[in-house]
Amino acid sequence: MADLLTMYAQAQPDKLAVIDDRRGDVRTLTYAELDSRVNQLAHVLLDRGVRANTKVVWCGQNSTGVVSLVHAARKIGATAVPLNYRLSDEEAAYVTDHSDAEVVYVDAEFAPLFERVRSDVPKVTTVLVYDGITPASAEPWMAPCDELVAAAPTSEPDAPEVGGEAATMIYTSGTTGKPKGALRRGAGDPQQLQAMLQFIGYTPDDVYLTTGPLYHSGPGGFMGIAFALGQTVVLQRRFDAEDWLRLLETYRCTSTFAAPTPIRMICNLPEEVKARYDRSSMRIMVANAAPWSFTLKQQYVADFPAESLFEVYGSTELGVNTILRPEDQIRKPGSCGKEAPMVEIRLYDDDGTVVTGTGSDATGELYVRSPSVFADYYKQHDKFEEDHRDGFQTVGDIAYRDDEGFLYICDRKKDMIISGGMNIYPAEIEAVLEAHPDVFEAAVFGIPSEEWGESVHAVVVVHPGASLDDDELLRHAREHLAGYKVPRSVDRVDELPKTGSGKVLKRELRAPYWAGHGSNV
Repeated sequence: MADLLTMYAQAQPDKLAVIDDRRGDVRTLTYAELDSRVNQLAHVLLDRGVRANTKVVWCGQNSTGVVSLVHAARKIGATAVPLNYRLSDEEAAYVTDHSDAEVVYVDAEFAPLFERVRSDVPKVTTVLVYDGITPASAEPWMAPCDELVAAAPTSEPDAPEVGGEAATMIYTSGTTGKPKGALRRGAGDPQQLQAMLQFIGYTPDDVYLTTGPLYHSGPGGFMGIAFALGQTVVLQRRFDAEDWLRLLETYRCTSTFAAPTPIRMICNLPEEVKARYDRSSMRIMVANAAPWSFTLKQQYVADFPAESLFEVYGSTELGVNTILRPEDQIRKPGSCGKEAPMVEIRLYDDDGTVVTGTGSDATGELYVRSPSVFADYYKQHDKFEEDHRDGFQTVGDIAYRDDEGFLYICDRKKDMIISGGMNIYPAEIEAVLEAHPDVFEAAVFGIPSEEWGESVHAVVVVHPGASLDDDELLRHAREHLAGYKVPRSVDRVDELPKTGSGKVLKRELRAPYWAGHGSNV
């Protein structure tokens, strides 16, 4: 089967494939130009020993360079391993070494990282530095990729041998313990992908705008959908709320995938700033990466076309599992929708029995079976097996169904609080706290309590200039929550710690309270 990029380069050579707009420095590639650039990079990788199944770590801001690597790795059957550039040196070295990567592809901004960890990544034979100048202090193992690409042939690279299908391996956020490499082989099930695209309503004429870093499975995966349909992709190198609106208006973008944090920042811009930009082109906003609160959804539909808001529930490991359509966003607050096409979901209780009841008292751990479930955790098959049951897979989320079959994610299993023998799910409390007009964000978790075992603790970020005090916040909570769910204590911070994909790092918030204890529950 011919490569999709190659096919589009022939069928629509002059259509814009990529717009890399860096506020005045605009770089564009048509499908024909992108295909040639990708072929050149593929030859450079082959010359450096990359073959089918070779691991190639890539690290960089959103750019045409990143887009080229993703396509080039697919063409030659290599395994692309995105690296979060926000990781510490130790974390980045762990991912690179654990993945068995032999080649690193990094933009010049982050090349010094690999100089610093050289001794910790002994399997790496070459570091290809793109989008800038190779550091002057670099050892010979670093090479100027842009120069090599310019000199390489534009001919199609040799197709990978049988059994050398392209793969991706995304390391999970690492909110608990060491990150795990979620390995996926091939491009997924085409029938399932087509069914999902039809269900949401994508077309080849859509223009995809990145919202957040492409190393995360959501923004990167939905960009992959855009290329699969031959769409134009608009890249924002680093997220900025007002600049995102500029790109939306300038290129009449119609779709994106977004975590709650960037959309909250956009919706909280001053009204006079938002009024400068036409937002009417947005046709498909896919909400995910972390749950969008009902308050945020209300803010979004006040600023953007209400019929554009879709929500999906999924994960790096399990793909897209549920979809909540625009007409159900306000009608079903807190729901993540129903099963996506060709997805089966089961809920299991703590005894391993399938949950058949409905309502918030009939919760269970959510397990998924579908063609989009990942293949394995790389070199950690035992972790894969731990999360496997009857042909279904889980990432540890707790959910229930209502009487119409809509699913509601209560929380991650590991985040559950047990206070006085009662099970408490933080997501519900966070949603209530964030509904207060003075609260920007909230994170809730359990801390040690001599009396209750654990007590509910909240960390909140308030809007600048707000004068919200704890008594008022807790009064608000009591209006919406059972007494045992109301936080017993509150801290204020300027910003919640997050992963690169926008998930709150509760482990960092929780750790000081559990220091010196034998366990964290």
